Amino acid sequence: MEIPVKTPSHSYAVTIGKGILREALTAQHDLFTKADKIIVLTDENVWTAQQSYFEANFPYIFEVHVMPAGEKCKSFENYNEVQTYLLKQKCTRKSLIIAFGGGAVGDLAGFVAATYMRGIPFIQVPTTILAHDSAVGGKTAINHELGKNMIGAFYQPEAVIFDITFLHSLSEKEVRSGMAEVIKHALISDAQWVEELLEGDHVTELPENLLANYLAHGIQVKATIVEQDETEQSVRKYLNLGHTYGHAIEAAAGYGRVAHGEAVMIGLIFSLLLSEKFGKVNHQFTKRFLHFAMENGYPFEAVREFTFEQLTEYLLKDKKADYGQLQFVLLETIGQPFVQKVELEQCREIDRQLRALLAEV
Repeated sequence: MEIPVKTPSHSYAVTIGKGILREALTAQHDLFTKADKIIVLTDENVWTAQQSYFEANFPYIFEVHVMPAGEKCKSFENYNEVQTYLLKQKCTRKSLIIAFGGGAVGDLAGFVAATYMRGIPFIQVPTTILAHDSAVGGKTAINHELGKNMIGAFYQPEAVIFDITFLHSLSEKEVRSGMAEVIKHALISDAQWVEELLEGDHVTELPENLLANYLAHGIQVKATIVEQDETEQSVRKYLNLGHTYGHAIEAAAGYGRVAHGEAVMIGLIFSLLLSEKFGKVNHQFTKRFLHFAMENGYPFEAVREFTFEQLTEYLLKDKKADYGQLQFVLLETIGQPFVQKVELEQCREIDRQLRALLAEV
């Protein structure tokens, strides 16, 4: 299946399917033959799990650089190490980077590609469910100790190749984390899809064909939004549903302890409570959605580990904060997102409601 992504800066396709790696790479033959060097950037976990399949299905000569796994991949230190590696390899503007891994690898490799010699081409080959979101749309970044994804660039890939064969090695936690972004895409686009998810199997036990359909549907939602707003001036902000409070939990916990998608799911409940106040979301729906999230193993105990005061410093560092006011993506109704400025005191009240609701259920 091919999903086109057309942005003002660059158009490309997302190819998704099972066992498609060789065929999809061969379809990019012109890009590969123009490259003087092909550099695969991956992490130690992905390379250990996927090296044999990748090498058997990669039809070109390449060099590989294996990076630390997890959020260490998105550090200044690793960014510098990769740039040094490219320079030592005598890479030029004609070199091609392959980002082979999950969201952290894709974010780091994309930012390296955006900044090495002021920009060289790269291809995303995601290996996680979460990366169905992060690999599409051209957001690249590394972390700073004072905030997540604070240093980065909008830089589109030449292609995204999503071979769902790679998903077989994912842990239950990684599947759960990735599915939070699928659920987010449903919430901002399609009430019927949300209903299907709420009534369906546990998100970690979906049949492969249904999972592939959900991933393709999520990518289509994102592609449609990115086409309208590449650099997040307007509707692209809708993709941040659940992320403002979620990022605060993720950062307070120390990157990597609470998985990104797990933190986003916590943030989605916070956003639904806010949507009761500023939109028309029903409290019964919020409770039903929380039950669904808990049944699927999302770790809400993380909320109890921090006071609202501890989370405040991270909330105020959010990239969507505007002149000290927080901006939240909320839902008028399911499938109808909007952006709302929210005072810190109002956030404190919703945080109190969230803690009370968690104690209740």
